[in-house]
Formats: sequence, structure tokens, C-alpha cells
Amino acid sequence: MKKLLTIALIVCMASIFAANAEAADAQGKKIGIAMPTQSSQRWIQDGANVKSQLEALGYAVDLQYAEDDVQAQVSQLENMITSGAQCLVVAAIDSNALVNVLAQAKRNNIPVIAYDRLLMDTDAVSYYATFDNRGVGIEIGTWVEEKMKLKEGAGPFNIEFFAGSPDDNNAHLFNAGVFEVLQPYIDKGQLVCQSGQTDFTQTAILRWSQEAAQQRMENLLSGYYSSGKNLDIALSMFDGFSYGIAAALEGAGYKVGTKWPVITGQDAELMACKNILSGRQSQSIYKDTRVLAQKCVLMVNAVLTGSKPEINDTTTYNNNVLVVPSYLCTPVSVDGGNLEEILVGGGYYTKEELGF
Repeated sequence: MKKLLTIALIVCMASIFAANAEAADAQGKKIGIAMPTQSSQRWIQDGANVKSQLEALGYAVDLQYAEDDVQAQVSQLENMITSGAQCLVVAAIDSNALVNVLAQAKRNNIPVIAYDRLLMDTDAVSYYATFDNRGVGIEIGTWVEEKMKLKEGAGPFNIEFFAGSPDDNNAHLFNAGVFEVLQPYIDKGQLVCQSGQTDFTQTAILRWSQEAAQQRMENLLSGYYSSGKNLDIALSMFDGFSYGIAAALEGAGYKVGTKWPVITGQDAELMACKNILSGRQSQSIYKDTRVLAQKCVLMVNAVLTGSKPEINDTTTYNNNVLVVPSYLCTPVSVDGGNLEEILVGGGYYTKEELGF
């Protein structure tokens, strides 16, 4: 796996160098990048990676974070359009709220690249750079299946679900992937959701809020696990949720190492990885934002030089107006067994950062 990730990174870097030759006229062209928030480590990395790689090609970059304020993101995009941006890269907070401003971009002949979150209900989007989002859910579900030995008939285990934000198309795909793997074990009674809350509408957490995840976990523990029942699995779709879940568990008297539940996650944030090493979290999904940024940068360069970027999916991402040509990067599940090999070996973190 480490070799494959290294090869993929080398190939992407080679593509960037090739794009550099095509971007001789990039000087003076301005790219607007709209990111959702700096409250999550991964979005800070995403923004920095896209910005630095575009600047390496000679583009001027306006990087803005809206701190999960939908209207602020709309205003930022309007300002980018009026200030002469020639391409927009958008990781939406709520893509449905961006339809009008994206239409404005189209009227001004400004191409738009959707970054990791699909832009819905618009024909103004040219390409989409993301990860295999249903695959993320499948990876998490498969990890739980193997960890809990569900194929061997183990159980029953008590499980609760923490899905993503309902205004993020990815969250629906993550959830579908999880249940594709785990629904048969719910049907067999090997996985038991004491709250009965398995529908996405019941488990979704708006704006991916850590605080809301913690409050939900506190409510579940007091409502369904206060009479001696032990929670065995907290299926979290985001590392931020996992931090809140762990805090709620500690508040309810759970202790790491003593009937501490399995807690999943996504994004392999540095804190999450440290928590995996300490036993506070069990697993996360590693999404190499360097590779995702590279794919996005190649898309930007392609639309501005009249060439075509690399695409590997032309059927999955229907935004209700069109199927958006996409490049899907590969997610990788990490836990205590492979974390050092994948993340340190791949140069994503150092041993010192992880505390080895």
C-alpha cells in the first residue's frame, strides 16, 4: 500500500510538472478558492495545497475561508467574480445556496471546479475533484466488519451512527457505503442500535459540528445506555465527531481500555491519529489532500489552457442538472496496525508529529 501511494504521488507530481509547461501564460491569471472553514485541519491543508500548487504554476490566488457561514461564502464568491477571478475552486458549505452566485460566474464565462463537495443544482460546474465517497463508507463499514469479526458470526454489539451534514452530497454517499456493508448484520441482529436511529435523517449532523456530535452522544448515552447497556461501536463519519463522541463517553464514565467503544472517523487528522495511537479512537480514513489538490490544479490549468484534465468517472455524480465529470481519489483506512506505514511512510506526517 505504501508503495502504491508513493507511486500515485510521483505520477501526480509528474503531471504537475507537465502542466507547468502548458501554463506559460498563467502569469497574471487569478484563481479564486472558496473553502468552508479553518476549524478542521483538513480544510486548512486543502486550501494551502491548492494555493501553493497553483502559485507554482504562476497563477495569482485568492484563498478565502467562510467559517461555515453560508452567506459569507456567497459574498466571497461574488467578490472573487467582480475582482477578476478567471476560475473558481469551490468547496461548498451548502451547495444549494450557491446556485445564483455560480450562475453569475457562468454569465461571466468563469469556469468552476467543485472541490471535494459536489455543487448541486447548477450547470455552472465544469469538473469535480473528490475521493470515492461511497468507497469511504464501504471502507469504514468493512473495517468494522473485520474488527468485530462479523463475518464469523460475532455479536451482538451495540452500535450508534453519526452521519455527516445533510447539505453535503458526500455525506449521503458515505452513509450509503456504510450501510451497504453493515445493514445485513443489523438485519441478523449482530449489530443492535439501541436508539433505533439508523435513518440518515436521524443521524445526520448539520455542518459537521463536533459540538452537535458530542451533544447527540450525551443524549444517546443518557437515553439508551444508562441501565447497564454498554455501547460497543460509535460509527462516526468524521474525526471531529469522534472527538466529541469520546468527550461524551468520558463524561458518562467510560474509560479508555475498559469497555471503551470502537470509534471510527474520517480525514486522519493529526489529533485523530494521536488518539488512535493512544486508544481513544480506533480508525480513520486517510484522504491524501496533496493528491486531491494536484488533481484539482490540473483541472484548473486544463480549463484555462483549453486542454482536458484526467477524468476517471463520468457516471456517478449527477447534481440534478448534469453529470459532472470527476476524478475520484482513493481513500485508505488507517488504524493502529498500519498508521505508521501509511502516514509516516507516505510522508504525510513525521514520527515526531505523531509522537513516536
